[in-house]
Amino acid sequence: PAAYNGLGFMDKPEKISPELAMTEPRRLRGHKDTATCCVASRDRPGIVVTSGEDGRVCWFDMRCKEVQFVMEVGEQPISSLSFKPGNEDILYVSSGNEVKCLDVLMANDWKPLKTYNYNKDEINQIACNSRAAFLASTDDAGDVKIIDIHQHCLYKTLRAGHSSICSSVQFIPWRSWEVITGGLDSKLIMWDFSKGRPIKIVDFGSNNSSNATQCLNPAFVHAIAVPDVDMIDNAGKICAVARGDGVVDVIDIELELAAAIRLKSSAKAKKVSQVNSNKEAESGASSETTANTNQSTRLHLDYMLGGHTAAVSCVGFSLFGDKGKFIVSGGNDKSVKLWDCSRRDTTEQDGGSNNGPLHLSINLSKKVNWLCTTPTESENLVICDTTKVVKVYSVT
Repeated sequence: PAAYNGLGFMDKPEKISPELAMTEPRRLRGHKDTATCCVASRDRPGIVVTSGEDGRVCWFDMRCKEVQFVMEVGEQPISSLSFKPGNEDILYVSSGNEVKCLDVLMANDWKPLKTYNYNKDEINQIACNSRAAFLASTDDAGDVKIIDIHQHCLYKTLRAGHSSICSSVQFIPWRSWEVITGGLDSKLIMWDFSKGRPIKIVDFGSNNSSNATQCLNPAFVHAIAVPDVDMIDNAGKICAVARGDGVVDVIDIELELAAAIRLKSSAKAKKVSQVNSNKEAESGASSETTANTNQSTRLHLDYMLGGHTAAVSCVGFSLFGDKGKFIVSGGNDKSVKLWDCSRRDTTEQDGGSNNGPLHLSINLSKKVNWLCTTPTESENLVICDTTKVVKVYSVT
């Protein structure tokens, strides 16, 4: 029988998860302190950029043995990186409460082209939208700054959504004016950033639908990922959520937004028509059914399916092979999981079997800080752990 392992999780069932017999990973050296973040080029396969607590940004080419060059950005740790879509010679870097815009073609002069100081607290993540028109930055105060990077000015501040640290942000590529944020208040919020208002709030803390054995660990949202437009055919219009209780939650963005619109329309209709109490009761039952239906469309990739047994720190969609086919997650349990999006409708009873969503599991020696994938056939999984050496694996 399963037993608690001291982390608030039960030991995994005796079902065997797919394991990858790993050879020694390639090691990328260039940082003097812990590597914090990594991002892979889509336009130039094999180019990987990493950042660290040493204030450095390192550029690697997988065809070469050594680091190509090092950008000394500053003395503060770098928390997040983002290429400018359409021009990957431009890199955005967050450090402290600043976002710096760097040009890789500036030789050894790494003076920022622009510096944005709109966040009042330490920035956790930055992201560019697919049209390279806006950049979002989240901070410890719970605020989200939307920056117009064409006009170089603050476009909008999204506040009063998160009551704690806002840890992550992603634009929705197929919805021009919408962005998703996650925080350590266990909330996932979908915003219309043109109006500065939330459209949908998912509270994983008050409605924890994961396995009861994991409820002792807060369902903080540590990271989120949204597929690019060219991944939708394989992944769908979904959002992957890395949670502090070890769950990778997969939600259907379109269904969530459609349900939110229906509930809002229903509330307006009740207010205008002033229906009698019986009709209101019927409407309330309808709303509850909608909420329950909405909940049932979410997939929880937890330890019963071979998943993580500690907080999930990062999540992303695969760039290799069929883009977006896999959700890749890394956690504090020193493991990386590849989940097959095409099997995301598989039930929990299939966990650990060949038909389950877990494609493979990689056991590491350190906790995972961040990861990314590259659009190459080999050396396509890059991992920043709690050391200064970045590891590169080949997965299929």
